[in-house]
Amino acid sequence: MSIDRLVLAFAGGFILISLLLSLVHHPYWLWFTAFVGANLLQSAFTGFCPLAKIFKAIGFKPGEAFK
Repeated sequence: MSIDRLVLAFAGGFILISLLLSLVHHPYWLWFTAFVGANLLQSAFTGFCPLAKIFKAIGFKPGEAFK
C-alpha cells in the first residue's frame, strides 16, 4: 500500500472515530475532527503531511502525492 492511501485511510479512520466519540463521550471530540480535516486541506495545497513523513521513515513506498 502506498503512503497516499495509508494517509487517507488513517485520516478517514480518525475522523470516524472522533465523530463516534463526540456522540458517545463529549462533543469536544469534534475539535479533533476539525484538526484532521484542516491538516488534510493544508496538505492538499502544500504537499506537506507529517504523517506521510513518518510513513516514509518507516519504509512505506511513496505514491504520487507525497514523495
